[in-house]
Amino acid sequence: MGYGARRPDPQWPHGARVAVNFVLNVEEGSEYSILDGDPAPEVGLIEGVTGVPAGQRDMNAESIYEFGSRVGFWRLQRMFAEADIPLTMFACALALERNPAIAAAIAAGGHDVCCHGWRWEKHWTLSEEEERERIRRAVASLTGTLGSRPLGWYCRTGASVNTRRLLVEEGGFLYDSDAYNDELPYWDRNHGRPHLVVPYTMDVNDSKFANPAGFGNGNDFFQYLKDSFDFLYREADRQPAMMSIGLHMRLAGRPGRAEGLRNFLFHLRSHTGVWLCRRLDIARHWAAVYPA
Repeated sequence: MGYGARRPDPQWPHGARVAVNFVLNVEEGSEYSILDGDPAPEVGLIEGVTGVPAGQRDMNAESIYEFGSRVGFWRLQRMFAEADIPLTMFACALALERNPAIAAAIAAGGHDVCCHGWRWEKHWTLSEEEERERIRRAVASLTGTLGSRPLGWYCRTGASVNTRRLLVEEGGFLYDSDAYNDELPYWDRNHGRPHLVVPYTMDVNDSKFANPAGFGNGNDFFQYLKDSFDFLYREADRQPAMMSIGLHMRLAGRPGRAEGLRNFLFHLRSHTGVWLCRRLDIARHWAAVYPA
């Protein structure tokens, strides 16, 4: 039932009305690939289905993913730096291993990294032991690449029935974002000790550009971002909340979409009482104000 009618006041810093967190998914280089021994190439979240049979390399899909790491990341990173807005990186460990330049830019920019798995793979296809090994491997990899362990976790599109229990078992995680059921963090007490959940979003997310029923152009994206923010900002008279925004390098990094995103950054900057923060900042704040 969640918080119901008695939702807690998040007490955002400086009395902010809305906490806004931008997430940039860093997946390129960790997706399914014939070159990595997978039975079929990755075709998720691309510009269109190419129809290449399973078992063959899909050169178009590989090239679309490569755009994200060659161009999209750098465009978005520059845009957010100019706006002085921090990012949370949902980063796959293998993607950062394979692209040290992006890893260095993330560290230099002061962005936080939430572990997005060892690879961009579907965890519900893994056995419990395989998933346990992937979690450990991802933590070790990101620790080696960035110099510190990740404190957050987020699976590709959804967790398995074992994921949260395995995260608690592994230890060291402050939170996960494998939930879409609230606009405030909450404590999950089902796995031996309290574990913080910072819910994410599928609706305020550029993945809908890859959905025929989703966004058609940058202005569609801007309007949905603006409407979501404006509603939460007005509602904060009674209930401050959190707004998550999901971005992908190969999607939002395209010029026509980046323009809509840029317009929304200007819209945000025209308002007072907005906490532009990292996901780790939200988790730490919640744990301090509402400890388990």
